[in-house]
Amino acid sequence: MTDIPAVDTLEARQFLEDHPDITQIDVLISDLNGVLRGKRIPRASLEEAYTSGINLPASIFALDITGNTVEETGLGLDSGDGDRACMPITGTLVPVSWHQRTPTAQLLMTMVEPDGSGWHADPRQVLARVLAGFTRQGLTPVIAIEQEFYLLDAERNDRGQPQPPRSPLTGERARSSQLYSISELDEYADFIDAIHEACTQQGLPLDTALKECAPGQFEINLRHRSDALRACDDAVMLKRAIKGVAQQQGFEATFMAKPWGNEAGSGTHVHISLLDEQGRNVFAAEDKNPMGSALLHQAIAGVLELMPASMAVCAPNLNAFRRFQPGLYVPMTPSWGLDNRSVAVRIPSGPVAATRLEHRVAGADVNVYLLCAVLLASMAHGLDEALTPPAPIEGNAYTQLEATLPDSWGVALELWMESDVLGERLGRAFQHIYYANRQAERALAQRTVSALEYDWYLRLV
Repeated sequence: MTDIPAVDTLEARQFLEDHPDITQIDVLISDLNGVLRGKRIPRASLEEAYTSGINLPASIFALDITGNTVEETGLGLDSGDGDRACMPITGTLVPVSWHQRTPTAQLLMTMVEPDGSGWHADPRQVLARVLAGFTRQGLTPVIAIEQEFYLLDAERNDRGQPQPPRSPLTGERARSSQLYSISELDEYADFIDAIHEACTQQGLPLDTALKECAPGQFEINLRHRSDALRACDDAVMLKRAIKGVAQQQGFEATFMAKPWGNEAGSGTHVHISLLDEQGRNVFAAEDKNPMGSALLHQAIAGVLELMPASMAVCAPNLNAFRRFQPGLYVPMTPSWGLDNRSVAVRIPSGPVAATRLEHRVAGADVNVYLLCAVLLASMAHGLDEALTPPAPIEGNAYTQLEATLPDSWGVALELWMESDVLGERLGRAFQHIYYANRQAERALAQRTVSALEYDWYLRLV
């Protein structure tokens, strides 16, 4: 293996000096599903990780949700299943507060080629490729990510199914929606406070926490960053913190898109604006029109045009498509509007300088690097082609528009693979790897007969 450019070890040395109690470090990388994989290394190996990296097989990006290698990606045994170096992401070396037995830290990594360039199958490097196009045009995306999730009882019910948590304050199991309820936040104050403490310790820019629609459902938002890669790193670290704190306190947190069929699903909303080289928001209209500038409309048009092909990323698995049901605040068709929560792309109200789009389609189970890569690639397409969006929607989009987004995993994957625009902007090799990985998992899911099918069909047909 040729020499890979080292990452400055000053960060590692300073961290070890500031945290003499830390004995182990989890080095982590996000796979196609957004599942964190990696290794646990001793304190003494941290500086070496900065100079030489940590070796992991390239097939880590061929793993399906069960952790098995999808050979059709071309990253498994056919390629020799060789290693690639993973290098530290500066600024992500932080303590892990929920590890009580052993003082632990964590460090996010990204996979590189022998010459130090990005490995094409790493979702973070896919996003970096898209961002490079904006940089060449003197534009900087500003991104904020909102994540919904369910807090669950650690114990299953008598049918082995998940159930809402019991309030630490009253002992009663959550039963009703209580959207935006402050009293429910108070009931789970220890959980919320522990997340804030963990995120403060890790330097994550937390914004707001709120009670969401369904029993046990919450949302935690991050402040915007003018570094899209770091915004996604933040989201990855926040998700791990939520899961870790929940487990520490006797709960379970899930980012599954649709844990219960009759309750609201969990989504990931992304807010994006664009700054020019002078730091001006090019989405803000010079006449202060709340609908924004012509460039904002072009970017939205690109997002809407590529939204059907993007569904393979926004809804990456079997369960994700269960979230797209009428009346549950999930967009069913490409649409946009001003301060309208029934559309797919919303222009939030607020100061003109903060004019932005909000993408509301993706599930909580999405890989945030890939989601942002797809959204930015779509925006770039709209800007490059000077596209014009359809008329904005006023009022309830659900009653005005037919549902046209693909509601089938198979259809979504075919649209993904047929998209020349996404293939060109994200990389043809990656387009194939993602398709093969998801298609293999879909085939595996189709071989599984559900309990519902036995209940409905076994004796009666």
